[in-house]
Amino acid sequence: MIDRYEEAIQGALRQGLNRDGSFVYDMLRYYMGWADETGAPIHATTGKAVRPTLCLFGCEAVGGVASHAMPAAVALEFIHNFSLVHDDIQDEDATRRGRKTIWAVWGKRKALAAGNVLRVVADASLQGLIEAGVDSERALAGVSLLTEAYLEMIEGQYLDMSFEGRHDIGMDDYRRMISRKTGALLRCSLNLGAAVGTEDPATVSAFRECGRALGYVFQIRDDVLGVWGEEEVTGKPVGADIRRKKNSYPVVCAMESAEDEDGDAISRIYGKRELEDRDVDSVLDIMDRAGVRERASVEAGEWADLAMQALTPVEMSADAKREIEDFIHFLMVRDR
Repeated sequence: MIDRYEEAIQGALRQGLNRDGSFVYDMLRYYMGWADETGAPIHATTGKAVRPTLCLFGCEAVGGVASHAMPAAVALEFIHNFSLVHDDIQDEDATRRGRKTIWAVWGKRKALAAGNVLRVVADASLQGLIEAGVDSERALAGVSLLTEAYLEMIEGQYLDMSFEGRHDIGMDDYRRMISRKTGALLRCSLNLGAAVGTEDPATVSAFRECGRALGYVFQIRDDVLGVWGEEEVTGKPVGADIRRKKNSYPVVCAMESAEDEDGDAISRIYGKRELEDRDVDSVLDIMDRAGVRERASVEAGEWADLAMQALTPVEMSADAKREIEDFIHFLMVRDR
């Protein structure tokens, strides 16, 4: 699915940032992997474009024309990257996709401005729905869907930051946070694509529910990779999220399910200002004893099943069903 839409998505994204008059657009082209620090064109690692891919798939799967949904797909990817630019600043992450982040190159103030520009460019991209052949009523509904989704995404990011340093976060709190921070845009991707492709509310609702479940699959796997991912693949050492004291799935699950002594040990370790290698190793050992990695795999599988079940009432071709099944499996086993 990703391969099928990649060329069209990349072309539309480049067109969306084909703007001159300010170096900020060179900064954004740098972030997207199309330019170096001077603005000269290059080919670097780009994102997987999961959200625009799901949007185009959702449109075609319900009988629509993918090109009609392309402005929405572009807007989704720009909103996602806007969130990453700001997320890098908030987390002080100096690298992403093997390159320096915008703030690490040009400073936090310029990076904030660049992220804001990208968000507005995303809004402008949505205006192309009518030009692409979508009627005005559905185009306006699409604008509302995306606006609500990225407001929810920002609320989720705030929740994530508010959880930092706390030892009383439970799994329900965690799920509530990721349903917003990660789930909102993934849900919107399928929802928006289906809404462009069909007027049937039941079908649109089914795709929305599939996307909602996919948000959990995606983030749980992301959190597993943040602890156990291979450094040569993810670019981060084993236990990276532990060292940063993130309240990710493995940590929250361990705090909630570990035996009393182990639970106290995690709380004590996370209470430190900075963690040493032995602290990271101790937390990894506790996670192993609590079976956290297995629990994460089971829960991700349950959400994956719910994602497919949500589409059961929808009439789709055999190829479309196979593609979404393969895509869900990919989200569960991806290594980066």
